[in-house]
Amino acid sequence: MRGRGLMLVAGMRAGEARAQQQQQAQAQQQAAVEQARQEGAAQAQQQAPAAPPSGGVDAELKKLADLHKQGIITDEEFAAAKKKALGI
Repeated sequence: MRGRGLMLVAGMRAGEARAQQQQQAQAQQQAAVEQARQEGAAQAQQQAPAAPPSGGVDAELKKLADLHKQGIITDEEFAAAKKKALGI
């Protein structure tokens, strides 16, 4: 009878260990899913075009033209900023 009791205790402990391993695996999987979601959101944010300024595209282009005319930004900077403002 004692041997049977020891086997039951050993079986319970093995079951508890398996349950703990399953919980750890599930927690790791949830962490991986959350990390992938965050990385996907960050990537989408990087790829999303910048929102136009509150004054609209026309105002932004005028501001850029003024900065370019004053020599504050170069031809290359002006062209790049213009494309960005136009969403190109």
